Amino acid sequence: MNLTRRQFLYTGALALTALDQIGRERLGQARGLLTDPLLDELVGRALAAAKKAGASYADIRVVRRRYESIATREDRIRAVDLNESYGLGIRVIAGGAWGFAASSQVQAAEAERIAERAVEIAQANAQVNTQLKRRPVALTPDPPQVDVWQTPLQKDPFKIPLEDKAELLLAINREATKVQGVKFCTSQITTIGEWKLFASTDGAYIEQSVTRLGPGYSATAVNPQTGEFESRNHELPPMQAGWEYVEQAPLLKDARRIGEEAVQKLSAPSVEAGPRDLILSPSNLYLTIHESIGHPTELDRALGYEANFAGTSYATPDKLGKLRLTAPELSVYADKTTPGGLASCGYDDDGVKTQRWDLVRDGVFVGYQTTREQAGWIGEPASRGTSYAEDYKSFPFQRMPNVSLQPGKKDLSLEDLIAATDDGIYVSGAGSWSIDHQRYNFQFGGQMFYEIKRGRVQRVLRDVAYQANSVQFWNACDLLGGARSWQLHGSLNDGKGEPSQSNAVSHGCPPARFRKINILNTNARRRA
Repeated sequence: MNLTRRQFLYTGALALTALDQIGRERLGQARGLLTDPLLDELVGRALAAAKKAGASYADIRVVRRRYESIATREDRIRAVDLNESYGLGIRVIAGGAWGFAASSQVQAAEAERIAERAVEIAQANAQVNTQLKRRPVALTPDPPQVDVWQTPLQKDPFKIPLEDKAELLLAINREATKVQGVKFCTSQITTIGEWKLFASTDGAYIEQSVTRLGPGYSATAVNPQTGEFESRNHELPPMQAGWEYVEQAPLLKDARRIGEEAVQKLSAPSVEAGPRDLILSPSNLYLTIHESIGHPTELDRALGYEANFAGTSYATPDKLGKLRLTAPELSVYADKTTPGGLASCGYDDDGVKTQRWDLVRDGVFVGYQTTREQAGWIGEPASRGTSYAEDYKSFPFQRMPNVSLQPGKKDLSLEDLIAATDDGIYVSGAGSWSIDHQRYNFQFGGQMFYEIKRGRVQRVLRDVAYQANSVQFWNACDLLGGARSWQLHGSLNDGKGEPSQSNAVSHGCPPARFRKINILNTNARRRA
């Protein structure tokens, strides 16, 4: 059965309704990123085959994923990693159960075969679910979308020659190692490109192109007498952006300062353990947000579906609307539309339009991250649009959106927070971290630690980590930077699931002060 795009989209009442709402003009715009017109036929045949085989619902993702990484050390290129994958994955519901199959052969006949295979798997799963009395899969309603979305960018980073990228990295290394005491410097640029076509039997037809960049480097200083070493990482966050982001960043300009700070850490005094006020920069606090609020508000984790691998959550459904998770003046929101956010996109892998919503409002835990399947589990009428699969051969499931802390109402700067603190420690940059499987008790380190006395930064410290539980910590926050101090940081590699999948995610926040947090000295030898 050969279907054109128009024929495919007009199949079924839902698709017809969707087209009436969207209009033909927008349908035409949806060809913008399509690289192969033959995909129209492939999509139509795959979804028709799934329906014929017995699927009550089906969707298809055609995904091209590109990865490029170049890494250097001093005057040498350590590694160049270039790879690309291209394939299709088909997901179906049959008998109230999921079925999924994938192939690297992007051909119409293969798509039909894979669709039929996915239905066979779903039917087998349905028999098991019946025996185990598992709830049947039910998707919350969502209007089918026909659209195109792509990362706003001026320069495609994949079109920048590797030689130019290597030259920048080697120049950074040279500059950092000019600092006396810096033994070596490593640097890298990672680029990830993701093109995706999503279509469903509901009538969705969505094309997206996402580009992510992760530049960075680390200088290491060594004490020749003792052999001790300290490293300092540059804090430029990975971002969804074009090459212009790298060109505008002070990577080379900061190289000498980064080297000097690594040397400073070598001679810094070891911290004295005990309760101290803590000021955290956005480059440090983003990771604490990720671990202590981002992961706990994933609904599948909260309900125990991740218990055997990733853990559970202290933020269980019985606490929704009741738990005072943070201080009253704090609010935390999820947002897959944040400009530059690593998890940002137009639509998730359920075809749901992305959005912003509250997880913590005025201190109270009020929301979860959900998919079309999950929303109904807690009585919500619609998905929050957080379904994502790493590549074509991965099954989509709930993944973290950008989770961010709203800035304070007053226009306070980092300097204002420091000036208001009598005895504390300022932490910049992300370091080591540890948190229990409920995402409750934790310990975090950092990159740079500065002692604060009487409203002024006094000296660099070392061997610092802070320890608390998630609720205690966030309720101890009494001062926030304003909108102008808000920054976006994040990671290209957030793992979840079994088998594990990787998701890129950002977290925005201002600098913040936390009262009387337990400070640990992490170096047993220097403590003695």
